[in-house]
Amino acid sequence: MPCHTKSTVRPNRYLYPHIMRLPLLVPLALVCATSVERANAQSAAQTNPTAALLQELIRVDTSNPPGNEEQIANLLSPKFKALGFEITIIPTPQAGKAHFIARLRGDGSKKPLLIAAHADVVGVEREKWTVDPFAGLIKDGSVYGRGAIDFKGGMAVFARAAMMLAEQKVPLARDVIFMAEADEEGAPYNTSWLSKDHFDKIDAEFALNEGGWIIKDAKGKTQYVSISTADKSSLQLVMTARGTSTHSSMPRPDQAIFTLSKAMAKLADYETAVQLTASTKQFFSTLAATSEPPMSQYFRDLVSGTTAKQNAADKAISKDPLLHAIMRNTIAPVLMNAGFRSNVIPGSAEATINVRTIPGTTVGSIIAELTRVVNDPRVEIRQASTPATAAEVAANLNVAPKILESPINTELYQALEREAKVQFPGVHVTPYLFQAGTDAAAWRSRDIPVYGIYPYAISADELTRMHGNDERVSIESLKQGTEMIFRTLVRVAGKH
Repeated sequence: MPCHTKSTVRPNRYLYPHIMRLPLLVPLALVCATSVERANAQSAAQTNPTAALLQELIRVDTSNPPGNEEQIANLLSPKFKALGFEITIIPTPQAGKAHFIARLRGDGSKKPLLIAAHADVVGVEREKWTVDPFAGLIKDGSVYGRGAIDFKGGMAVFARAAMMLAEQKVPLARDVIFMAEADEEGAPYNTSWLSKDHFDKIDAEFALNEGGWIIKDAKGKTQYVSISTADKSSLQLVMTARGTSTHSSMPRPDQAIFTLSKAMAKLADYETAVQLTASTKQFFSTLAATSEPPMSQYFRDLVSGTTAKQNAADKAISKDPLLHAIMRNTIAPVLMNAGFRSNVIPGSAEATINVRTIPGTTVGSIIAELTRVVNDPRVEIRQASTPATAAEVAANLNVAPKILESPINTELYQALEREAKVQFPGVHVTPYLFQAGTDAAAWRSRDIPVYGIYPYAISADELTRMHGNDERVSIESLKQGTEMIFRTLVRVAGKH
């Protein structure tokens, strides 16, 4: 339910949380609960509108495929409309899949600010969860469910921050556009599809999206805030091993499945070289300043140490999967396909390899590198989808994906940096190369800066649950993130 409040506070005071407390939803009368724990959990959600909204979002199963993101649009539409937002729902060619756009009008003196969050989530292995992944359960001060971190938690924070602009009647110099995207986890009907015919609905001076992290250390203290200014590219390669197809009772030395297995084992033991971009160097320098020995020295050695020290630092730092991922091209087998009958040795076997590349990496260089590692003429590595003609294939191999890095001197980045430091006193804020991909390309390809953040402080354990089991985010982190993003929107879009 929407939260309606009145405020007589002058607009500039929205920027200072120590002067003014943000309004909270007035609690409803608690229904009879079967336990004190359940009653406390219900009360926590009711007194925190962001947590309550996240519960609603999780309860709409938008696992992609098929997505069914239109259900999120139907959930959010009356909430935003009641607050004066202009609503647009854009269906895609796939039934049940739609993009939701809510615009709160300013005076038009500045170009709009866009805040985007994807409505779809990845699927679940239900038997490996300890709770129902689509119940939005509150347990031990956290909201559990698929998408709690990626990215329905972010959607709840962004949505509530935008709603608060209307609830508190903040005078705006620019429109604020909230968007719930479809098909981010799947494609083809993501924001790139949307931008072809509907870009006027999402055109903005800059955009806020998923991306960087607010990370808590082992003691629960917020260690750093990273704001992503670029994403790694995703490349799908197919590795095919060939052999003789024959009866399974007469195996030959050139069995395709064994050949593929040996090639996969070589990739499993291989590590790509460290490649640090300018923003990644700044990120690791920030970690050096905020970490304790010996890790602080490892971070310094990674950035500016000798080759021997850098190798030792790489070994120590790479124990953290997130840090391992952002400083190199990563290789991950994701699909395998071989055989069709239990009594036939197949003539081929293949694996799909997902490679996440550092800016400047070409398709051809990655294929050549992995081909050298496998070192077997019976194994072919190619791009999963390539241009039609041989000439286009050859040209594509030598072209690095276009990755535009958003500058850090914009009003949005600087406001986000400032409000992060207000929310988490003493914290270091750094730009960041996001280790995965997002829908930011729809804007960055048009030279519109995009900045990414998962707007809640999380621990290393919570991060491992993203796309995994028992995904969760704490109610306190949701509250902190909503406060931070609200003040950011006021600072960037408000009239001062």
